[in-house]
Amino acid sequence: MMNKIIAYKKNKIAVLIIVLFIVSNVFGQKKTDLKLWYTAPAADWNEALPLGNGRLGAMVFGNPAHENIQLNENTLWAGGPHRNDNPKAKEVLSEVRELIFQDKYSEAHRLAEGAFISKKSHGMPYETVGNLRLNFVGHQNFSNYHRELDIENAVNTTMYTVEGVDYKREIFTSFSDQVIVMKLTANKKGAISFSASMDRPAPSKVTLSLENENVLKMTGFGSDNKNKRLPKDVPAIKGEVEFDARVKIVPNGGELTSENNQLIVSKANSVILYISVATNFVNYNDISADPHKKAADYIAKAEKKDYKQLLSNHSALYQKYFKRVSLNLGKTDAVKKPTDVRIKEFSKGYDPSLAAIYFQFGRYLLISSSQPGGQPANLQGLWCNQLTPPWKSAYTVNINTQMNYWPAEVTNLPEMHEPLIQLVKDLSVTGKETAEVMYGVDGWVTHHNTDLWRISGPVDGATWGMWPTGGTWLSQHLWEKFMFSGDLDYLRSVYPAMKGASEFCLSFLTKDPENDWLVISPSISPEHGPKGRPKSVNIEAGTTMDNQLVFDILTKTINAAKLLNVDSEWIQKSEQTLSKLPPMQIGQYNQLQEWIEDLDDPENKHRHVSHLYGLYPSNLISPYRNPELFQGAKNTLIQRGDPSTGWSMNWKINLWARLLDGNHAYKLMGDQIKLVGRPGSPKGGGTYANMLDAHPPFQIDGNFGFTSGLTEMLVQSHDEAIHLIPALPDVWKDGNVSGLRARGSFEIIALEWKNGVVEKVVIKSKLGGNCRIRTYNELVYADKNEITLASGMNKNPFYQTPTIKKPLISKSATLNEVVLRPTYLYDIPTKIGQEIVLIKK
Repeated sequence: MMNKIIAYKKNKIAVLIIVLFIVSNVFGQKKTDLKLWYTAPAADWNEALPLGNGRLGAMVFGNPAHENIQLNENTLWAGGPHRNDNPKAKEVLSEVRELIFQDKYSEAHRLAEGAFISKKSHGMPYETVGNLRLNFVGHQNFSNYHRELDIENAVNTTMYTVEGVDYKREIFTSFSDQVIVMKLTANKKGAISFSASMDRPAPSKVTLSLENENVLKMTGFGSDNKNKRLPKDVPAIKGEVEFDARVKIVPNGGELTSENNQLIVSKANSVILYISVATNFVNYNDISADPHKKAADYIAKAEKKDYKQLLSNHSALYQKYFKRVSLNLGKTDAVKKPTDVRIKEFSKGYDPSLAAIYFQFGRYLLISSSQPGGQPANLQGLWCNQLTPPWKSAYTVNINTQMNYWPAEVTNLPEMHEPLIQLVKDLSVTGKETAEVMYGVDGWVTHHNTDLWRISGPVDGATWGMWPTGGTWLSQHLWEKFMFSGDLDYLRSVYPAMKGASEFCLSFLTKDPENDWLVISPSISPEHGPKGRPKSVNIEAGTTMDNQLVFDILTKTINAAKLLNVDSEWIQKSEQTLSKLPPMQIGQYNQLQEWIEDLDDPENKHRHVSHLYGLYPSNLISPYRNPELFQGAKNTLIQRGDPSTGWSMNWKINLWARLLDGNHAYKLMGDQIKLVGRPGSPKGGGTYANMLDAHPPFQIDGNFGFTSGLTEMLVQSHDEAIHLIPALPDVWKDGNVSGLRARGSFEIIALEWKNGVVEKVVIKSKLGGNCRIRTYNELVYADKNEITLASGMNKNPFYQTPTIKKPLISKSATLNEVVLRPTYLYDIPTKIGQEIVLIKK
């Protein structure tokens, strides 16, 4: 009897082991923190999971019975090549300026509205390709559900059980083969049956057809578009982007048939789907490509490789970028919970690894939405499910587009920066005509919005569009990229665009009659006006942001010209102009003034804090060089408050990091990582269940701002030195990071901290030169030898900070003295390729 019991137990254990083995293989997960995972399908688009390879995008819902894969291709926009300049602007430019200087703002606004804002086009919207729908009969009653997005491998997986059969769907947007690949499997032969169809939102016109027995095709054009603000007699911009979206289904076993523009799979063992999308777009003024041949060729090349090779090649190419940076902030039991639950509970508990995932998710999104040779990430990155999305899902260049690229250089993704650099080069061409036609000036100009067609005239009305320094801000990225690489050949390639942006400023500046300062006029401080004006009237001269932008682009272009040994006369002219720009000012409420007059409202909670550009992303405001401005910027940020739209809160994370207040930056992280978009959830900015940023609605800039903000908390390199853990919050006492980059082509190979102080740092110098380090605790070399303390100006040219005018301070201002933690400054001469290793003293 005992032997029977033992045998029964052994058999039971064996069965249990087999079951566990099956479960671990079908439902088991690799041990990684870099996954978003859920126990239910997406309830709506804001819960679907994003995949992308820079060109193709997919949002995967993970619904067992009715799967939806919503598709994007980054050149499918409405309209076609066109311009939107308003030549009437040149006729009234002087009059508008005079009205502004006479404080007749309403009159100036009306005149600008009629003569400056485009009467041809307000820009084209980015559009969805449409949907691939897979319908599985009888899969409504499922169990053991799990879906995930593995951001370490860029793969989405959905798993569930129906009537004892385990099903698995794996999908990725191939970086290496430019198709979307999906594999369907089950642990029982002949268990996979479904129908596949495609559609696109109305009122688009598409053609569905079966090219052969296993290819379903949807073709059409981007929409004709005309903004409602335009006069009735203005024709729509004709939709000229032709697209071809197709899916080829290759079953293993079973039967594949077609019926009513559907493909039907019956009783297959496994199935591979190849999804391809292409357009006729070549560049912003050339749409001569053959989308049908391109779409077919992508599939033809991909299907020559087996699935394992496709997946391996895809993940390897993706990981070449993603694995450059690792981050560990600690781990708690919260990792055992689904991602949506963790988002909901973040601000109520302690979940440091969720902040780390949020950081890495931003890097994942940038790699997935911005690849070399393609289009830059737009307002929704790559992912859009509408024909007329919010704000056209275009390029809003009064912060949002720039914010998308704040993480590019610092988080070791310089290649992802290239599409934005190319956009600036394109705009330097289209914007040159706008500068001449509208203003009669040199250089090139872009206002607050552009699109696939590189429009550069003002759109959407004077309240938003009468801002001529969009190109001035974008051009800062040309220099910023150089600051991290030191590549003179690259600098030579972008110098014409930098100089063109500077020449526009030199030509467009006009004298402020009250102070004799040179100012940009007309303009605005995006996207609001001073207290006491009518709500829509914000037209001004010499806004603080414009003054900062002009100072920056002239200073940077002068430096570039000197490095390239060109344009000596132009340098002299620009340096003379710098001395005539307005200084930054501290107003009556101890705030950094937003306007040239002291008109700020301390109760104003507007989402834009444009005048704090000088604090971040610029480096004009420093606690060590100009503490009055530093304190004024801090007061402004306190007055604006923390709650805001998603992207604004994430900008504030960066700003508080620059203010060296890690605890306040972390508090804003809690404001951002709160679950929104579900019944009963909080209103306002936050995070959707799929971890995408909610403005609301979805805007991707918030995700990128979070990633750059967390980076600024750990490493800064803008203020004469590489500052290690400058704004570390108290909750992250122990941690480590590797792979971040600093200006001057330094890479943080490893940075480890314990109990809130630097324990060890390894820095690699790729250009050589002086490496100046700032810390809150003393360091020594790894062999315990002392390091030379720094003194005077950093001789490394990448760390020589700008000299600005002393601020003008209101007589009624009573600024607090800036109290900073003591720091240690070290100078370490380096050679090309040298690694330095420092430890806590």
